[in-house]
Amino acid sequence: MIAQRAYNVEPWTVRETELNLDVLAQSESVFALSNGHVGWRGNLDEGEPHGLPGSYLNGVHELHPLPYAEAGYGYPESGQTSINVTNGKVLRLLVDDEPFDLRYGRLVSHERTLDLRRGVLERVCEWTSPAGSTVRVRSTRLVSLTQRAIAAVAYEVEPVDSRTRVVVQSELVANESLPEPDGDPRAARALKSPLEPEEDLASGSRLRLVHRTRRSGLRVAVAADHLVTGPERTTTSSESNVDVARLTITSVLEPGERLRVEKLVAHGWSAARSRPAMSDQVEAALAAAAHSGWWGLLKDQRAYLDDFWGRADVEIDGDEEIQQAVRFALFHVLQAGARAEQRAIPAKGLTGSGYDGHAFWDTEAFVLPLLTYTAPAAAAEALRWRLDTLPAARERAAQLGLRGAAFPWRTIEGSEGSAYWPAGTAAFHVGADIADAVVRYVAVTGDETFEREVGVELLVETARLWRSLGHHDDRGVFHIDGVTGPDEYSAIADDNTYTNLMARANLLAAADACKRHPDEAARLGADEEERAAWRDAAEAVHVPYNEELGVHEQHAGFTRYQRWDFARTSPDQYPLMLHFPYFDLYRKQVIKQADLVLAMYTCGSFFEEYFDEEQIARNFAYYEPLTVRDSSLSACVQAVMAAQAGHLDLACAYTAEAALMDLGDLEHNTRDGLHIASLAGTWMVLVAGFGGMRCADGALRFAPRLPERYSRLAFSVGFLGRCLRVELTAGQVTYTLRSGPPLTIRHHGSEVTVREDAPVTRSVPPPPRRPAPSQPPHRAPNTP
Repeated sequence: MIAQRAYNVEPWTVRETELNLDVLAQSESVFALSNGHVGWRGNLDEGEPHGLPGSYLNGVHELHPLPYAEAGYGYPESGQTSINVTNGKVLRLLVDDEPFDLRYGRLVSHERTLDLRRGVLERVCEWTSPAGSTVRVRSTRLVSLTQRAIAAVAYEVEPVDSRTRVVVQSELVANESLPEPDGDPRAARALKSPLEPEEDLASGSRLRLVHRTRRSGLRVAVAADHLVTGPERTTTSSESNVDVARLTITSVLEPGERLRVEKLVAHGWSAARSRPAMSDQVEAALAAAAHSGWWGLLKDQRAYLDDFWGRADVEIDGDEEIQQAVRFALFHVLQAGARAEQRAIPAKGLTGSGYDGHAFWDTEAFVLPLLTYTAPAAAAEALRWRLDTLPAARERAAQLGLRGAAFPWRTIEGSEGSAYWPAGTAAFHVGADIADAVVRYVAVTGDETFEREVGVELLVETARLWRSLGHHDDRGVFHIDGVTGPDEYSAIADDNTYTNLMARANLLAAADACKRHPDEAARLGADEEERAAWRDAAEAVHVPYNEELGVHEQHAGFTRYQRWDFARTSPDQYPLMLHFPYFDLYRKQVIKQADLVLAMYTCGSFFEEYFDEEQIARNFAYYEPLTVRDSSLSACVQAVMAAQAGHLDLACAYTAEAALMDLGDLEHNTRDGLHIASLAGTWMVLVAGFGGMRCADGALRFAPRLPERYSRLAFSVGFLGRCLRVELTAGQVTYTLRSGPPLTIRHHGSEVTVREDAPVTRSVPPPPRRPAPSQPPHRAPNTP
């Protein structure tokens, strides 16, 4: 586990001041750079030692068979796994014939810094070889946010105290040796050396490799060019073979002299383009990058991030760790989606191979809200990817005997990749999560073109699914049976409240969108009769409620289940799914992650008839002692609703768990990649929890509450072409319109109109006083 102080606590950087090889894989995830298209893990420049090599192109995957003990209708036949593509990061170094390897010799100093404002990873180290030669190495790495195909490294070597001969080998490496994956050995075989060579080139300072995946048939091209500066006696040579292209740079340096290598790397992939076309594509990208040059790329990167931070930064006074963590979170969520451009945003982004590189429902439910308010173009592109995968979702629905579109539980390219039905296909709520993201994006941006070209079809096809999946009983009540909600410890349940309410919102939104866009409705065959059926189902949807307890049920009958025996569950038996059979979890009152509590957050602002403040407090108090948070998606949601219920200290504790999930390696798996949804949830807690922000009926609402732990909280959001800044201090909040026409919002229920250059300050009422709810034994908020 990364210790609490593995990284210095600084407002705009994540700094590691010593190298700990035992947690190298975790730091590789933390220091990963990406733009949503290209992802480079934070491996050391020299390639070794490493925890997990990682160079990724969003969407590049290989297929492998899925294991089943018994065949069954509708089971997916093939799984998808993201693969490690050609690695362009590598710059090996020899010092007087000794490989620069930090496991040998003496490491005098080593520091790496992730600069969140400049978007670069910087490294400086001093090392003495076993033969006694000491060198200082400096490197700066970036993955460009402005030139989608480009990543780059500037690498410098300098002798410290004596004349030194150095050799730098700059490489492109395909089919790197990786740690053996856990699980199905057939998958391991399928993923071993997945790239078949098609072309290799080394000419002057330019390198290029083109490969094709064996089963998925995707063509990958990577090319590199170099600018070398050093003493006159510096020489270069190049060579290539099927899996390695190499530029070798040799020089003799006196103290005070430096050898500098600026390496530009271009990436591309396609399922359709020919080998010559892919070669030309990466060569063109290299030419554009060379035109900008290293310093131009740095300048453009800083300008891009200056613009982002200007509209997205969150400021916190009173907790330096959370201040650093929320900026770290914002940076990595931006990296995950900035240039994905009609590709998925995976659960790990492009920071590691966890979850096989799959995207889940948490993209729409957790990541896209943040991007919609801060980088809306990225949110739009993620939803366009869902539209691109609609044919596969329609096919899946038809296979299941349903109308509309059944979107996959986990996927890379649009087909279902889950081999486990209860926590896969049965989690139909993913369709409503996509619909909710569409509705939010249109409400926040006012983008009618997007709604017409993308949104209507997604809303119609997901609404059709709900109408065919559910049924009216003999009293006219609409039920959706046999589904799994967000809580994966309650599978194949009837009338999951989250699913039903999200389906209701989906059905109503589809009907409203068709009314606004009749031509699109006609094209899709959504006539008045069908839309009326959607509205009837929505108005009649069943929401289970236990009158005796005065709480909503997570699903029908949930509150009559036997409670989990927490007293006999030891601390080392969490997460429960690794120590107890699912059949036992499924029939007990125990909750993996927020479900009914998530429904109150997601649906509470537009279905207020179900969740007034007192009802929210009762529900939260009931479900809190049952929720074990065996998922990283839970803490942020519990924090939001704890804040709304007035439990501000508990909300702060859950905020720390969500925010420090990766910087503190709280779940001991950061080595596999970052928890992008939990990072996004950090923003959600601060903005929606303590800021109290909701969007309903086309307007922003705020009900802020500042915990005593913080002396100030400030954030900005974009809304309908405006930039609104909210600054919360003890007892009051100030709303400032930074740009755009006047905006009317609601503050604790009262209308407030904000104009440019005329900030509005309002008092903040104290939170209600309620008994603090308890957590299951051993499951208090997990903070370093």
